[in-house]
Amino acid sequence: MPNAARRARSYDPARTWGALIAQVEHVRRAVHALDEEQWARESGLPGWDVRLLVAHIVRQIEAVRTLHADDSPPAPGTRLTDLDTWAVSTAGIADRLDATTRETAAAMGDPVEAIDAEARLLPALEAEALRTDRLLGHPFDGMRALDFTVTRLVELVVHSDDLARATGLDIPLDKQALAAVVRLLADALAAATPGNSVEVRIPPYAAVQCVPGPRHTRGTPPNVVETDPLTWVRLATGRLSWARALDDAKVAASGERADLAPYLPVMS
Repeated sequence: MPNAARRARSYDPARTWGALIAQVEHVRRAVHALDEEQWARESGLPGWDVRLLVAHIVRQIEAVRTLHADDSPPAPGTRLTDLDTWAVSTAGIADRLDATTRETAAAMGDPVEAIDAEARLLPALEAEALRTDRLLGHPFDGMRALDFTVTRLVELVVHSDDLARATGLDIPLDKQALAAVVRLLADALAAATPGNSVEVRIPPYAAVQCVPGPRHTRGTPPNVVETDPLTWVRLATGRLSWARALDDAKVAASGERADLAPYLPVMS
């Protein structure tokens, strides 16, 4: 479970919103570029083709609008879901996400028109989406509006990468969006596996300490893991195994405790 004693990271509202708008535009352009054969390809996610993946992406954008349209706040006393808790809890609703994605795809019509429509509606939601004083209803109880917007960055970055790998398209990842996702997933690892024996470095965006064991006091930590931002996102979300990342020299690990395999993925 997340470590409540850890100080939560804050996310700049303006940068968060700019990153969200930019990544939506990147994926929207990619969807326009898909041809008939690409739509039918396997997405890399179990049981989903590219059409279902795109339906899921549209649904993540749409959620910003639909949750804010619900004026009924969570019931008094509702447990607040923070970003660490959200990240490690998504596996628990995998079946529900699969079902709702299939329902969305069946009712969507043209997915190109659907993503265009949601992209047009998004800018008007900025003020509400960045509030820290409003709780939204959510599958994991209540969540601050700004935090929920940060979770949409995670969904968009992870699934933009899924779409790029499935189709061969070059889909840019907005730097601010990627930075936010790297930090959120690193923080979630540290919260779920509290300790100070391993330092995980994802330059230039994040460095966290985790895993129970001896704590270093000065100098270079005895156990260090270092990787690049996109590799970290793939490791943390189960798109890439620890063993494969080591074999492909995508991650450097030094020290007898520098094995993250038991703690990955962070989010699935």
